[in-house]
Amino acid sequence: MPDNEYDAIVVGSGISGGWAAKELTEKGLKVLMLERGRDIVHVKDYVNANKDSWEYEHRGGRTQQMIHDYPALKRDYPLNEKNLDYWASDKDSPYTEIKRFDWFRGYHVGGRSLMWGRQSYRLSQLDFEANAKEGIAIDWPIRYNEIAPWYDYVEKFAGISGSIEGMPQLPDGQFLPAMEMNVVEKDVAQRMNAHYKKEFRRMIIGRTANLTQPHEGRTNCQFRNRCWLGCPFGAYFSTQSSTLPAAQKTGNLTLRPWSIVTKILYDKDKKKATGVEVLDAENNQTYIYNAKIIFLNASTLNSAWVLMNSATDVWPDGLGSSSGELGHNIMDHHLGVGASGIVEGFEDKYIYGRRPNGIYIPRYRNYFGDKRDYLRGFGYQGGASRSGWSRNIPELSLGADFKDALTEPGEWRMGIGGFGETLPYHENKITLDKTKKDKWGLNVLAFDVEYKENEKKMRVDMANDAVEMLTIAGVKDVKANIGDGTLGRGIHEMGSARMGKDPKTSVLNNFNQVWDAPNVFVTDGAFMTSAGCQNPSLGYMAFTARAADHAVKELKKMNL
Repeated sequence: MPDNEYDAIVVGSGISGGWAAKELTEKGLKVLMLERGRDIVHVKDYVNANKDSWEYEHRGGRTQQMIHDYPALKRDYPLNEKNLDYWASDKDSPYTEIKRFDWFRGYHVGGRSLMWGRQSYRLSQLDFEANAKEGIAIDWPIRYNEIAPWYDYVEKFAGISGSIEGMPQLPDGQFLPAMEMNVVEKDVAQRMNAHYKKEFRRMIIGRTANLTQPHEGRTNCQFRNRCWLGCPFGAYFSTQSSTLPAAQKTGNLTLRPWSIVTKILYDKDKKKATGVEVLDAENNQTYIYNAKIIFLNASTLNSAWVLMNSATDVWPDGLGSSSGELGHNIMDHHLGVGASGIVEGFEDKYIYGRRPNGIYIPRYRNYFGDKRDYLRGFGYQGGASRSGWSRNIPELSLGADFKDALTEPGEWRMGIGGFGETLPYHENKITLDKTKKDKWGLNVLAFDVEYKENEKKMRVDMANDAVEMLTIAGVKDVKANIGDGTLGRGIHEMGSARMGKDPKTSVLNNFNQVWDAPNVFVTDGAFMTSAGCQNPSLGYMAFTARAADHAVKELKKMNL
């Protein structure tokens, strides 16, 4: 086989790209994985994983120069000294904001699988039915029972810890033993769950892709809570710790970093893709790679960007644009609303270890007879903690009393923050800005995305419910937190190439194939037809494994 010929090409190496590479190589295909950024080698390149704050020049914080150089990244927690090089450069890779959108990206092998929050939840039958029942956008082309076996499949390999709850809106899965709530969370949960026991409203421990026991050759979590620096123990799911080693073990994978896929090559006579064009990010040379099937996993918005740049001689707006939906229906979860307060009576208790997980309250609004003046709903994440020696005590700013006070832990606090579903509005879209270029001379994306009245109404409940629940649970001095909820900040970009039943109203079919080129599969967040309020990454894994299985079967039948 020539050096530029493969059975399959996988574009992107994040959560979904890693799964595509694993599944396709294990099924015997010769696979080329293309990543636009640098390689990060498991363990060896986690250079800050064992550093303490005092070992950083600026104690792990941010500098004025960093704030100047990263105008978008500075808007939230990603801008820091500890893993700045894990985040894409605002200078090298700018974007245009017709409306504000906080876009935080990871351009390296592993992508954001190295930095994700690891919360892992299934969509439910209720989520897959919602669009059709409410007349919103288009119907999902599949239902929960079709994807449930694939949720099982990926959970068993990835290693998801969690508790069995029997809640219809949050299906249980194939779990490793759950992490434990701390003493204050247990007390708050007991009080809250007792009060709302008739409403399917419940506080549970988070379901997280952190191992609670050795699994698949990986070591269990050490409760260091340094996951986003890379884990030398392989204790959380990432491309580097899990899917990439599995793919490499087959001997069927070729990994090429520094490879920006600029377009998918399309044969209009055969009506399928033949390969991809790659711009080498280091030497600016262009290369062509050919394959029978292509998995596009560049992340939601970059996958749309690749499609928009492809087959423009056939469709002016790009490959997959025949429906008029490519680049539309952008979603994210809207955040920044919740509540927190003080918990008394546990002054003799403290936290053991640094658990990289929190509590979860699944959605309960507009379910089970509840009817609000908006559609869909929200869940909460959060937890209880006790302030330590680093807290600020305004009344004691100098001297011996200040030092003595800091030898004792401070007050316990409990907080929860909402994750709200954003509806798939057609007018929420991205387009190519042909007036602005990135470092490599490529057109950048322009964002015209916002949440609307439905979400604004939902945010009122997100705040009020949070205050009510904590107050009922005995938390004192409870105050609502109300942020601006800018989209993008959830880092759960979805939509732009949605699945559907009809090529006139969707970009992809029920197996994630591009209607206009059936040998192209898109299995990152771009395929999402609606968002749910659950963290979506587990779904990307399941849909990717399902699509890869279908692709290989179709390839063997000579249908691709």
